[in-house]
Amino acid sequence: MSAALDEFCGSVFWNASYLNRSDADLPVCFQQTVLVWIPLVFLWILGPWQILPMCKSRDKKSSVTKLYIIKQVLTTLLMLTAVAELVLTVVEGAEQDPLPAVQYTNPSLYIATWLLVLLIHDARRFCLRRDSGILFCFWTLSLLCGVLTFQSLLRRALQVPISDVPRFVLFFISYGLQLLLFLVSGFSDIAPETKEIKKKNPEVTASFLSSITFEWYSSMVFKGYRKPLEIEDVWELKAKDKTQSIYAVFEKNMKTAVRKAQAELEKRKRKKRRREGDLDHVNNISKAQSQDILVLEEKQPKKKKGDKGDSGSQKDYPRGWLIKTLCKTFWQNLLLSVLFKVVHDVIVFVSPQLLKLLIAFVSDEESFTWQGYMYAILLFLSALIQSLCLQQYFSLCFQLGIQVRASLIAAIYKKSLTMSGATRKESTVGETVNLMSADAQRFMDMANFVHQLWSSPLQIILSIVFLWGELGPSVLAGLAVMVLLIPINAFLVAKSKTIQVRNMKNKDERMKIMSEILNGIKILKLFAWEPSFEKRVNEIRARELKNLLNFSYLQSVSVFVFTCAPFLVSLASFAVYVLVDENNILDAEKAFTAISLFNVLRFPMAMLPMVLSSLVQTNVSTVRLERYLGGEDLDTSAIHHSPIEGSAVRFSEATFAWEQDGDAAIRDVNLDITPGSLVAVVGAVGSGKSSLVSAMLGEMEHIKGHINIQGSLAYVPQQAWIQNATLKDNILFGSELDETRYQQVIKACALLPDLELLPAGDQTEIGEKGINLSGGQKQRVSLARAVYSNADIYVLDDPLSAVDAHVGKYLFKHVLGPKGLLKNKTRILVTHSISFLPQVDNIVVMVAGAVTEQGSYGTLLANRGAFAQFLNLYGRQEKDASEKNTTAGDEEQGDEDTEPSVEEGPDDVVTMTLKREASIHRRVFNHSKTSTNSWKKAQKEPLKNVKGQKLIEKEAVETGKVKFSMYLRYLRAVGLWYSFWVAMGYVGQYVAFVGTNLWLSAWTDDAQRYLNETYPLEQRDLRIGVFGALGVSQALFLLFATILSAYGATRASRVMHQQLLSNILRVPMSFYDTTPTGRIVNRFAKDIFTIDETIPMSFRSWLSCLMGIISTLLMITLATPFFALIIIPLGIFYYFVLRFYVSTSRQLRRLDSVTRSPIYSHFGETVSGLSVIRAYGHQARFLKQNEITMDINQKSVYSWIISNRWLAIRLEFVGSLVVFFSALLAVISKGTLEGGIVGLSVSSALNVTQTLNWLVRTSSELETNIVAVERVHEYTKVKNEAPWVTEKRPPRGWPSKGEIRFVDYKVRYRPELELVLQGITCNIGSTEKVGVVGRTGAGKSSLTNCLFRVLEAAGGMILIDEVDITTIGLHDLRRNLTIIPQDPVLFTGTLRMNLDPFDQYTDEEVWKALELAHLKTFVQDLPGRLLYVVSEGGENLSVGQRQLVCLARALLRKAKILILDEATAAVDLETDHLIQTTIRSEFADCTVLTIAHRLHTIMDSDRVMVLQAGRIVEFDSPEELLRKPGVFSMMAKDAGITNTETTTL
Repeated sequence: MSAALDEFCGSVFWNASYLNRSDADLPVCFQQTVLVWIPLVFLWILGPWQILPMCKSRDKKSSVTKLYIIKQVLTTLLMLTAVAELVLTVVEGAEQDPLPAVQYTNPSLYIATWLLVLLIHDARRFCLRRDSGILFCFWTLSLLCGVLTFQSLLRRALQVPISDVPRFVLFFISYGLQLLLFLVSGFSDIAPETKEIKKKNPEVTASFLSSITFEWYSSMVFKGYRKPLEIEDVWELKAKDKTQSIYAVFEKNMKTAVRKAQAELEKRKRKKRRREGDLDHVNNISKAQSQDILVLEEKQPKKKKGDKGDSGSQKDYPRGWLIKTLCKTFWQNLLLSVLFKVVHDVIVFVSPQLLKLLIAFVSDEESFTWQGYMYAILLFLSALIQSLCLQQYFSLCFQLGIQVRASLIAAIYKKSLTMSGATRKESTVGETVNLMSADAQRFMDMANFVHQLWSSPLQIILSIVFLWGELGPSVLAGLAVMVLLIPINAFLVAKSKTIQVRNMKNKDERMKIMSEILNGIKILKLFAWEPSFEKRVNEIRARELKNLLNFSYLQSVSVFVFTCAPFLVSLASFAVYVLVDENNILDAEKAFTAISLFNVLRFPMAMLPMVLSSLVQTNVSTVRLERYLGGEDLDTSAIHHSPIEGSAVRFSEATFAWEQDGDAAIRDVNLDITPGSLVAVVGAVGSGKSSLVSAMLGEMEHIKGHINIQGSLAYVPQQAWIQNATLKDNILFGSELDETRYQQVIKACALLPDLELLPAGDQTEIGEKGINLSGGQKQRVSLARAVYSNADIYVLDDPLSAVDAHVGKYLFKHVLGPKGLLKNKTRILVTHSISFLPQVDNIVVMVAGAVTEQGSYGTLLANRGAFAQFLNLYGRQEKDASEKNTTAGDEEQGDEDTEPSVEEGPDDVVTMTLKREASIHRRVFNHSKTSTNSWKKAQKEPLKNVKGQKLIEKEAVETGKVKFSMYLRYLRAVGLWYSFWVAMGYVGQYVAFVGTNLWLSAWTDDAQRYLNETYPLEQRDLRIGVFGALGVSQALFLLFATILSAYGATRASRVMHQQLLSNILRVPMSFYDTTPTGRIVNRFAKDIFTIDETIPMSFRSWLSCLMGIISTLLMITLATPFFALIIIPLGIFYYFVLRFYVSTSRQLRRLDSVTRSPIYSHFGETVSGLSVIRAYGHQARFLKQNEITMDINQKSVYSWIISNRWLAIRLEFVGSLVVFFSALLAVISKGTLEGGIVGLSVSSALNVTQTLNWLVRTSSELETNIVAVERVHEYTKVKNEAPWVTEKRPPRGWPSKGEIRFVDYKVRYRPELELVLQGITCNIGSTEKVGVVGRTGAGKSSLTNCLFRVLEAAGGMILIDEVDITTIGLHDLRRNLTIIPQDPVLFTGTLRMNLDPFDQYTDEEVWKALELAHLKTFVQDLPGRLLYVVSEGGENLSVGQRQLVCLARALLRKAKILILDEATAAVDLETDHLIQTTIRSEFADCTVLTIAHRLHTIMDSDRVMVLQAGRIVEFDSPEELLRKPGVFSMMAKDAGITNTETTTL
């Protein structure tokens, strides 16, 4: 081979002696062949593929740009140089003897190559990214190989005159041109027509260099530094990264995989049936037997997974397809990242070898200087390539992560729209939302590390191989220590996990109480119960903190173990190595190579257990997702759409059930509904009216028969489903806007008066679940949506139940009835209200799921069947109810806000949705706290007070840098002395660390000192001993610091929570009216969690990173003092990168969390409104909406990922420079240095890159987290209400008489609003019974609020028994009044706690109160009796019972003054009667104020106070008022009351 090449070049190809001298050089022939051919071979292998776009592309080329012209001109010039060289050779060869072959081949090769380059440049014009990565790599290679020729030509020219001038000149011209081309190809070449695309996403057009260094992202980082980023600033995703395109591929693969899996499932089922005996036997198995089978199967441990159903049909599911689908969908990404990772892993092991050579070079006197420089450059290059590969790999992994998450979320969403009722029952909304948040998130996290599964073992094996080469078998000692540490760590982790789980329980309990306190805050204030609840929360908090402290101690032990690890490993290995054999001498090469290899080992050793545990979790998620996504779809085959003359809806023998094997909910229904008729469906509760409707909508499982429907449907459900959008969007529901029709609909649905009340008319944003609308308004919006949709058939499930009687009449007349908007449509109306029945065309009576009779009103009455009985039963109640309802619907419903309580963890949005789900059915007219007051005001003041219009202020999002004072505030809470000693501990640790390393370097230099002598034993023992002692002291310092910090952090947590809690309980009611509960709960959940757990961790890791970097730089500077000069510019660069990055990254994190919640809330909304969406057939629109929401979140996450890579690559460049300079300086000052110190400085430098990266991470994390301190602090500064107890205490037994005097009393809700009570003056005598009436918003409820000083006076005063109530403490006042509130709020806890939270009364008294409240028998039958646990919000008691419990509360207190805020909630007439009689008998000797919403309850009062617009207009006995015409007599007439006698029940 060599001989042939010698002939080819006409000179020697290779001779090793060329390199063994101080001015080494490569032979000319080697330069002419190998160095020329390497780049050319690279290009010719990969280049031709780049021309493909030319051949197959149908697109037109993009236009010519300046950059393109420059490239082509330079390439043409290159070609000319090659031609010139060829001509020169031919001419010379013709004149003399033929020249060596290489002179002919090289120019010819170059000519061909430059032609190829010209073609590639042109072909790239078909692509968006116009420059070619292959070419860039080619230029780089070519320049690198050319450098060697370049320097050898230069050196020769300087020594002797140039022999071959033309070729010399041509080489330099060509090299210069290549350099220019290299520089030019670094820029992005953007055609004018792609400018727009670049604006949306510069990544698409970025050049290769810009892509691998993420340079295209810099503009975003600068923008983020200048101003806080908004979601509009974030670049769009690439088309292939959009949810739609990812999901399309995923879905295609998923369908095939699921089909296969379902076939497998069928096989499994068949096998199983065979096992269980022949089929007939199976079919006849009774329920009991199938239960036995279930038990048997449970006992067979082999078939554990998901395989335990009665005959396996429900519980088994298609499995094993999800991972396959994901791999098939994302194989390209996986393959590429494997490639990058392999290159990276191999190069990782190059650095220790280079370090070894470098140390040998420094220790060796004879070595040549050029070797040192070469090693330094190679170290730099390997670090550079390593970081480029690693960043590309990470970037791919994280992209994989978000794409997997996107496709899973899209799949879950789509599934939820097509899911069958049975599948839907298996998982609650909360669980489904959890699939979306937790499980999809888990896959995302797993995707980031999935390659560690093969990469970690690979790295571990390679490290061990190399280490064995250094230290021989003594490595095993070090390894043994590492392996031993794994179970210790595992034990610590398991232990801390149990503590964590215990603590989660405490946390949940605390959050539950907190959210209850906040939801029932009004009651707490009215009853003065805050201290009792504060005590309860503090008890739980104390338990929580105790666990937290133990957890922190465990953590510090585990940190201690982790810190000891690297040092123990090296100690063990080195000690064993030296002790085994006296000829083994530890020299610098061995020691520092080994140390850098051990450092490489640490990462995969730490990662493997994490990846494995994450794999286990992902496995759980896989099972859950496969079960959900593989579930049954909705079967709508029983709904036909065939045209039949004269029938709009026809039921034929229709039998449907809610579950596949369940009992039929409607059976054998035969109905024919003619087009354009109005059909009423009536029946008792539970007779299957709603099931009939559901069957029509296809929501039920079909058993037999079918339903034929002609035309489109519109559906109004019983529980109105309102989206979180503007009122207008809720009504339009995705249809086009037709203004005239829209106005018609609004008018017909009685929404005009409501629009006037809402702050922004129909542009008002409705909260989630329609939280700022009353029940009646929600129902009317729901109705309006149906009317606007202009369908053919209207299915109305009792839409009139939630509205008042008079509104109901209006709606019937204008919308549903024979003269309404829908008079020509087919209407199916489920109803309870009897008054409309005479006007309908046809009545269908249902009993127990079957239609018993149908016909017109008259016919049915004459039949004297079930319907007639129904009429008799309800007719009388109807009369009362209509009175009862006159004002019920729109009256403010009490400030009971069912905001969610938030559990901890990443899924707070989710749990919110979940909890809200639980509480949505709680009250029919669930009126939110936020709107209550705005309503009262709005009535007074339609749209003048712009200030009070916006009730809920937007939550302040902190932007920009966090103030330094926050850090100080936190440290103060920890205790300044603690903080100081913690810092000192860390300093001590790092001093010991530097000491350890310096000692090691001195130890290794002994090898030189005792070169040819025997190594003295005592010297050896001293070295090992001190090394060990220093290492242990390092760990002890750390242990001291972490344990102190654990104690300090717990102290800070205690202080901050205490301040927050006590302040929140002392703020005035108005604060709760303007702040959503969720926001306050969040302070107690997320922010307190951050202060408890995240901040201490962040602080510790930040300190330790900082000290680590300082100590490393210190060691390098000790070795080579000149390094100090290089630190300065690097430091400046580092600081700037850091500042730019942190502001951008922080904002992107915020955007991520802000844009993530809409995904979950949109999903929760979709699931709760499924039947509506399906009925209207709007699935596609909702899918699209979900994709849009997803993409907005995806783009912010993607941007965040890239920002991390942008940063990492720049920091790693700084790190590589540190390595390069430390090596370079070691080479320059070769003569003066020992090998040991060089080894120390370079091995520290190799380690610094990671630490630099971590410092930035921890700094930005700390900045993000410290915000929690700020947010908590913000709520500890809210202004408090008046003190609970003041100097002036009321006399004992006050109020003894119970006289109340109002003197010109004025009040307003908030300073910027109008007065609500405008100067009220009146006297209420002792034991007088007074009723207070007035239309909505007249100020009735404000009156109670004033008596309890929930609102403070704006003028005038209230005297109770001649004591001005403003002069005494709030608790003194509130404890001596009693109120029965309109909303029966109960708290979680025992029944007794609900009656008497302070344990002031004996059991006998409590039982007595219960007896008077007619609850005694009920409580005696309860499990646990008085200790019966009431669930959240009193869910496990009926509304009536809750109301009675509130009555018992009042009876226990028995104050002289009772305020009865009459319940508007649907208490049945019986309970109502009980309450009234008890109050009349038991409170005969008290002053009673009744705020009435239904007139007949106050007709027996002594006097009635009529309020209008905050003034008293009439105040006299009811008889008097009825006699003279006035407001009261008008109201009485409306309610159908003519004299006082008729009303008593």
